[in-house]
Amino acid sequence: MMSPPGAIEITLQPGEFYFGDASTRIRTLLGSCVSMTMWHPSRLIGGMCHYMMPSRHKPSKQLDGRYADEAMTLFLHAAARHRTRPEEYQVKLFGGGNMFPGLIKNQGNADVAQRNVATAQTLVAQHHMHLVAQDTGLSGHRVVIFDIWSGHVWVQHRPLNAGYGDANETNQSPSD
Repeated sequence: MMSPPGAIEITLQPGEFYFGDASTRIRTLLGSCVSMTMWHPSRLIGGMCHYMMPSRHKPSKQLDGRYADEAMTLFLHAAARHRTRPEEYQVKLFGGGNMFPGLIKNQGNADVAQRNVATAQTLVAQHHMHLVAQDTGLSGHRVVIFDIWSGHVWVQHRPLNAGYGDANETNQSPSD
């Protein structure tokens, strides 16, 4: 994971969005939240969001990266500012982990993690983007690192042990 000289590193908190150039590495930590990475392979630009919910119930004039649909709008605006089209980007999805696998779910409602993942998949399809990789679901949290200079995304998934809540490292691999 060598970075180019002068590279900057951005750490996203829940609800944040960042779009940058080939001198950027973006990282985040996910549980039930989802991150989408968008990468333009010929322009070496792209971004990442870290959203918490599929959408909000009350409309607002200001975009908020905590919601999947609004985070996608932020991506679309960034792509337009760079004179690119959404279908030119490669998209990768991460997160949507069940953080409380021992709890009984309400049968009428899908949990937020599953809804977050499903919303991301729907948004990617609606905007004719290329979903090239995903690491979603299961239990536990993920550390995600996205190098815009290469388009590589590294994921470290730490699932929860059934009934104990302990974390175990399972993998760390590039996603290309």
